Amino acid sequence: MKEVQVEVKLDAEMAEPKIIILTNRMTDEVNAVIQMLSETEPKLITGFREDIAAVLDEKDILRIYAANGKVFAVLPSGEYTLRLRLYEAEERLKQQHFVRISNSEIINLKQVKSFDLSFAGTICVILSDGSKTYASRRYVAKLKGVLGI
Repeated sequence: MKEVQVEVKLDAEMAEPKIIILTNRMTDEVNAVIQMLSETEPKLITGFREDIAAVLDEKDILRIYAANGKVFAVLPSGEYTLRLRLYEAEERLKQQHFVRISNSEIINLKQVKSFDLSFAGTICVILSDGSKTYASRRYVAKLKGVLGI
């Protein structure tokens, strides 16, 4: 991403904040900033364990995966069932922190301990809790692009 200049002007006559974006053309980065600024309320992820619902903190989510027709979020505190489809959970998560590594799994890049590239055609992901998961062949190129390798 190119360097972005940020300027804040204080004006006592302004009743509400106003954001102006100056650019020579529309880019994906500009559209992403517009989308981020337009979101009026945070999108929450609620997980269920037995009959208890809990609002899950994004930063604590290790991974989200689908299995047997259900979607699960794994946190250090345990596993929660989500009442969302995998793509719906993916839409609610911060795109710069989460990446899909297979048709059935999304990982939190902030919770990755390391990536093992020694496997032919795939990548082994070691999460901060010591658990391992694997990027499918189809998603290896995308994951390498996100990692800059």
